[in-house]
Formats: sequence, C-alpha cells, structure tokens
Amino acid sequence: MTGLRERQKAERERRILRAASDRFRAAGYDATRMEEIAEQAGVSVGTLYNYFGTKGDVLVAIVSLEVEEILAEGAALVAAPCAEAEEAVAALIGLYYDHSLVYLSKAMWRTAMAMAILTPDSPASRRYAALDARLSAQVCDLVASLKAVGTLREDVDAEAVGQMLFNNLNQMFLEFTRDEAQTLQTLKARVARQNHPLLSLAAPGRVGSRPASRTTSAVW
Repeated sequence: MTGLRERQKAERERRILRAASDRFRAAGYDATRMEEIAEQAGVSVGTLYNYFGTKGDVLVAIVSLEVEEILAEGAALVAAPCAEAEEAVAALIGLYYDHSLVYLSKAMWRTAMAMAILTPDSPASRRYAALDARLSAQVCDLVASLKAVGTLREDVDAEAVGQMLFNNLNQMFLEFTRDEAQTLQTLKARVARQNHPLLSLAAPGRVGSRPASRTTSAVW
C-alpha cells in the first residue's frame, strides 16, 4: 500500500506540474493564479498547497522535472560517449538544449533565472543552484569518460574543463532565452564553435601536451 500511495502522490505531483506548465505558457507566469493551476490539474487548492507553498516553488519544480529527465538521458551518453570528443560534447549539450523547451518556454526560464538571482537564499533558489551543480557534474563526468577512452589527453583536468564547458553552455542558454527569435539550431552551432578551440587543445598529441614540469605554467 505504501508503494501505491507513493506512486499516486508522484503521479498527482506530475499532473500538477504539467497543468502549471500549460497555464504558464498560455497566460504567463505573473498572470497565473494558484487556483487556476489547481483547477487545470483537477485537484483542490488545499492539495496544491500541500505540494507547493508558492507559485515560485511550482516553477522551480518544473525546472527540476526538466533536469531530472535530462540527467537520466544524459547518463547513457556519459557511459558510452561518441568516439570524437567534440561529437560527444555536442551530443550531451544538444540533449540539454533540445529538452529545455519541453516543459518551459523562454519566458518561464527567464522568470526562474531571475528568481534564483533576486532571492539567492530562498529554498527555491537553492534548489535551482543544486540542479545547475548536478548538470555541471555530468559534463565533468563526460570529460572524464573521454579521458578514460583516450579521446582526451591524460593530463587534462576533467573537472576544470567540464566546468568551463558547462559555464559556457549555461551562459549561451541565458542569451538564448533573452532572444525570442534565436533557434535551438543556432544556439547549438554557436556553442559548438566556441567549444572547438578548447577541445582541440585537449586532444591527444596537440599543443599543451608536454609535461607541466617542462613549462613555466601548466595549461590544465
């Protein structure tokens, strides 16, 4: 019975989040009321507040749903990456970007990002930051996996390079959400172009592969 109740609770929460996503897209985040979300989800307002204390909590929960699905799909790419580093990184980033608009519009992303900046100590903002950290860690794991199969040099700092890749894809996504006209295809092409110099330098046999002891400063 406990398992059944947990499944029913999870399904109800997912139904609420899908209803909220639809309402936010149709009417906008600011114009949407909690009562409207509850009505569309087919639950009472009291039930909705049992799950989420504020509308901001609902929005961040939608972001969390997005990220959880992305991380699950990305795990397979990390475990068995493409043979070429740039192709592998592009595949993971492409997964992130392609999934980014499944539950959220650009306007919803802007609102969620603004909340995280304006109220950094709120539970919703801390949850948002934790989700970012998990995505960054997965990119680092991909770099480590590419090192393990010999696609990247052994002396590459997987964590540092992974964080650089994530910080760039994150910044470029922020710019993407600000520009309603920019397409996902354009976004992916721009990020791939920016990643090319870094990944080329990290490739086996490229400049920078000398031991650190022979240089005045280590590249990685």
